Amino acid sequence: MYKRIVYKVRNEVSLNTRQLPFLFTQAEINYREARKQHSKNLPVISDYERDLVDKLRTEGVAMTSLEALSIPSTEQMLQAAKTLMPKIPRSISENKNEFVVHATPQQILEHQEIFLWGLEQRLINIIENYVGLPVAYHGAYFRRDIVNKVQIKSRLWHIDPEDRKVLKIIIYLNDIDDNIGPFEYIPQCFTSKLTSSLKYTHGYVQDKTMEKVISPSHFKSCTGIAGTVFLAATGSIFHRGKVPLSSDRYTIFFDYTSRKPIVHNYYGASFLSDQDLQILAKNLSPQQRECVFWKENFW
Repeated sequence: MYKRIVYKVRNEVSLNTRQLPFLFTQAEINYREARKQHSKNLPVISDYERDLVDKLRTEGVAMTSLEALSIPSTEQMLQAAKTLMPKIPRSISENKNEFVVHATPQQILEHQEIFLWGLEQRLINIIENYVGLPVAYHGAYFRRDIVNKVQIKSRLWHIDPEDRKVLKIIIYLNDIDDNIGPFEYIPQCFTSKLTSSLKYTHGYVQDKTMEKVISPSHFKSCTGIAGTVFLAATGSIFHRGKVPLSSDRYTIFFDYTSRKPIVHNYYGASFLSDQDLQILAKNLSPQQRECVFWKENFW
C-alpha cells in the first residue's frame, strides 16, 4: 500500500511539472540524447516491420493481422483466448457505470500463453524500433467491453500520459464493425494541433468539446475481423474505445513504454503482483525478463 501511494504521488507530480519550461527542456534534452545513444543498438527488422513502424510515426496507428505477423506462439495464445472468452462475465459488480470486465490475475496465470505472446522477440524488436529505447512490458489485458450507454474514462477522448512514446498492440477476438465498439482515433497530424487548441495536458475530453475544434469526419474507426491487429501509438494520438451498440467487444491489449517512463503507472498497468510475474517469467530469456522487471531499475 505504501508503495502504491508513493507511485501515485510521483505520477501526479510528474504530470503537473512536465510542462514547466525549464524542466521540460532539460528532460527533452536528456531524452533525445538517450535515444541517440541507443540508436546504434536498435534491433534489425524486416521491410514489413519497418513499414509498421513508419505508419506508427506518421499516422499513429498501423493495421496488420496475426497471420501477417507470423508470431510462433500465436496458435497457443489464440487457443488460450478462446478458452478464456466464455469465462469473462458481463458484470462483476452492481456498479451501473461499469463498462468493461477484465480477466483476473488468476485467469491470466491459468492462461499464460496470452501474457507470454506479448514478449515474443519479433514484437519486442518492432516496439523497440518505434520507442527508440529499451522496452518495458506492462502486461496483457484481456477485456470484455459491454454493450451499454456508459461513456466515461477510456470511452472518452484521451492521450496516454505514461511516456513520450506509448505503444499498445490490440488483438480483436471477435469481428468488430462500427457498432461493436471499435478502437477509434484521431490521426497524429490533427492530434498535435488539437492538444494546443484544447490546452490539453492529460485527462479525458468529451465528444461535444472535441467536436467544437475538429470535424467528426476526421475520426477513424479501426474495424476488422477476428485476428485483426492494430498497433497504436496511444501516447501520440487522441483515441478512445467507441461505445458498443450491438454486441460486446472482446480484445486483448498489450502495453509498452520505455523503461524510464514519465509516469510510473503502478495503479493502472501491470496489475499482476511481483509473485505473479515471477511465475510467468520462469522460462523467459534474460532480455524478456528485463522487459518484465524494468521497474527494479526505475528509481
